[in-house]
This record gives sequence, structure tokens and C-alpha cells, in this order.
Amino acid sequence: MTQDIHPVLLCGGSGTRLWPLSRKSYPKQFVKLVGEESLFQSSALRLSGAGFAPPSIVTAGDFRFVVIEQLAALEIAPADILIEPLARNTAAAICAAALALDARAAGALMLVAPSDHVIPDAAAFRAAVQAATPAALAGQLVTFGIRPDRAETGYGWLELSEKPTPDFAPVPQALRSFVEKPDLARAQALLEGGLHLWNAGIFLFTTQTILAAFAEHAPEVLAASRAAFEAAEQDLSFTRLAAKPWQTLDDISIDYAVMERAQNLTVVPYNGAWSDLGDWQAVWRESTPDHAGVALSGAATALDCQDSLLQATDPAQQVVGIGLNDIIVVAMPDAVLVAHKSRAQDVKQAVAALKAKGAPQAETLPRDYRPWGWYESLALGPRFQVKRIVVHPGAALSLQSHHHRAEHWIVVEGTAKVTVDETVKLISENQSVYIPLGAVHRMENPGKLPLTLIEVQTGSYLGEDDIIRYEDVYARGQGAKG
Repeated sequence: MTQDIHPVLLCGGSGTRLWPLSRKSYPKQFVKLVGEESLFQSSALRLSGAGFAPPSIVTAGDFRFVVIEQLAALEIAPADILIEPLARNTAAAICAAALALDARAAGALMLVAPSDHVIPDAAAFRAAVQAATPAALAGQLVTFGIRPDRAETGYGWLELSEKPTPDFAPVPQALRSFVEKPDLARAQALLEGGLHLWNAGIFLFTTQTILAAFAEHAPEVLAASRAAFEAAEQDLSFTRLAAKPWQTLDDISIDYAVMERAQNLTVVPYNGAWSDLGDWQAVWRESTPDHAGVALSGAATALDCQDSLLQATDPAQQVVGIGLNDIIVVAMPDAVLVAHKSRAQDVKQAVAALKAKGAPQAETLPRDYRPWGWYESLALGPRFQVKRIVVHPGAALSLQSHHHRAEHWIVVEGTAKVTVDETVKLISENQSVYIPLGAVHRMENPGKLPLTLIEVQTGSYLGEDDIIRYEDVYARGQGAKG
């Protein structure tokens, strides 16, 4: 009987290079950038089915309900969801995941993968994982190398001990070294030399092997991660790692902490298509450009353009490009990016500049996601705000009140169960209810379809932290949003 492989999906990153579509409040792994699923959902599907155990997820607290919702849409139940108190890079995340997995399945096979990669041929990738399994069971730290097709400067590279087979078959071999992201001349030499692959940041090993590697090469990471795991608290279906020991961890990658120092390294070549969608130029490549090299998304029109990406995210918004060459245009209701393709890696500088100016667009989307659904602001004035709110079937907002604002709810789709102080009633389409300032209230969706309503807020302060929360099925504290 073959041993199941336990996937561990890392999804705590912020994806600033894909601004404005990817932001700190809702990063790229949860966005439908290519295909019908988000990158996170595609990753979960790719590592599911025969031979795979339910996945473990490592993420940030702000994304925990997004993870649950997106997995539920695929009918995938996670084995566990570890919540990082703050981002500490891949070394700490992988160490904590290994401790959690080893506690429930000692010596289990652990496949670590980022949740924001594009790998179209899931079957070929699973075949590469199966080819790597014997080496991992024999005590090797296995990494996967992607066959390079260009002199890429945005990736790290892997130096092989010998040239791969002509068809880059997934044959395990010893890994000689890791190569940091090269400049263009160095990348061209690596490509032509035939002894290097792109570093995908995907690993396979047993919990016993990786924990022993941490003990030898990064004992401080192991000690702090173990303390954070042993003092973790259960929060609904989540495991919250303890903040105090976690804060002592350095912000370092698994490559730097362990892999570059270990001797028991194996690499498995992968010949299929792959992208980490690290910038908008990568999105352009994965968006199937036409004969002129133009990729369009949404309500976008290109006239006499070449090698460009035009993306409109709002159906009510028309984006038109005329005579563009090597240009990226991404239009959202609250922000527009226009950049030369060669400067795609510099988008993070724009995010930093907006953040320094105090612009909310640097980190937050117009649409704010909550465990019960989402809302977006339609109009905002000195003493009023108008929102569109969508509540998932069976979901409920917390029982709450406000010090500074009154609210008026108008249902436009579905049926709402509304509590206002001692009164509970159902309101349906074209009906409304008024929530006086200070009233204890709650909104629920008792139906099987999404509930959509318009909320009009009036008052002296309209901030999301003006909430006194009395009951909450999502176990959020006072002042938490939503």
C-alpha cells in the first residue's frame, strides 16, 4: 500500500507586483487571474485525489475565512489551517506545518507548494511528484526544477550534478547548488549551459527528514516554531500559532535556512508549463496573447497594439488602447496601472509610493471580503456612506450596535432575517428596515441564494471599527470589521 502524500499549501503572501488587482487585503492567490478558479483553488485541486491526503494550509489571520470559503466551493475539507501571527517567510511556515503534520502522522510524506503558481498539466506534475517519492522516503530533501525556456532574472535557479535527459524526464538526481536570481547575462549563460533549472520553491520530504534538517541547520527556527505550535490555540476550525515565540523568528526562506546548507538534496526536473505569476509580464504570457501579442481581459479594446496586456475588471468600464507596444494596462474602479512591460517588476515601488502618501488603494480593494460575504462602498460623503452588501446563503453578520451611526437596509435580491433590539422579522426584495443609532441588530440570510442589499449609513463617524459586538458565529473580537 502506497503512502499518502500530505500537501501543505503556503498562502500568506501579499503579491504586490500584481497591484492593483492583488493587494494586501486580498492577494493574488485568491484572485481568478487565469482560468475559472483562483490560483489557490487550482493549487488545491492539483494536489488532491488518489494518493493525496487532505491539505494543510498555512495562512494569515485575515485570510482564514477566504481559505475556508474557497475550499468549500471545491468540496475540499482541509486537514488543518495554521494561522501565522505575522509573516515570517517560508522557513517558519514550513517548520510549523511539519510539526503539526508530524504530531498527527509521524514520518508522513509532506509536499510543500506555494498557492499562487500556474501549472496547467496537473497530471504531469503529479507524475513528477510520484517519481520523487522514493527519494523522499529514503531521507532526501527533494526540490522540483522547471525546464527553463528563457533567460529569466526573476527566478532563482538550481544547478544540477549532470545534464537532464533530452526530454527532461522526472528522474531524480543530486542537486549541486542553489543560484540566486541572476542578472541577464548570467541568466543567459545558465540557460545555454544546460545544467540549470528554475527553482519552483516546491519540496517533498518526510516530516522526520525536514525536522532533522531544521535541528541541524536552523535549530533556532525549530525551537521557536515548536514553542509557537505547542502553545497554539484552537479558534473554531483554525490553529492559531502562539504570537510571542513566533515574533522571535527571523524572516528567512527555507532555502537560506536549510536547503543551501543540507547535503541530502535531490532535484526532480519538470518539463511541463509553469509560472509563478510573479508580475504582470508573466500574466501577459499566461493569458494567451493573439497573433499580435495582445492579451485582453474584460471590457478592453486594442487598436493597432502589439505585445501588450489590457485588463478591465469592471463590466461598466471600457478600456481602450491605441498604438501601444509592450505596455501593461490594468484598470480597476479605484486605481489604474499603466507600465512598460520591462518595468513589470517595479510595480512594488508604486505600491510603496502610494503607501507613503497614505492612499488606501495601496493595500485595500474597493470590495471588502468578510466571513459572511462581502461589501463595497458605492458613495461616501462627510456624514453618509452607501454600500452594496452580499451575504452568503446561511451566513449571518454579528449581533452588534454602533455608537455613531444609524443604518437603512434595502433588500434588492433574496430575503433577509433582521433583528432590531427585540424585533425579528423577514424582509424581502424591495422592502427596507431602519436601524436607529445604538440599536442592537443583526442581519442573516436564511435562504439558499445570495442576499444582496443596499445599506445607507448616516452619522458623525462611519469607520468600520465602530462596532460593539455581542454575538458572533465567527468568534471575532470587539472592533473587528464586519
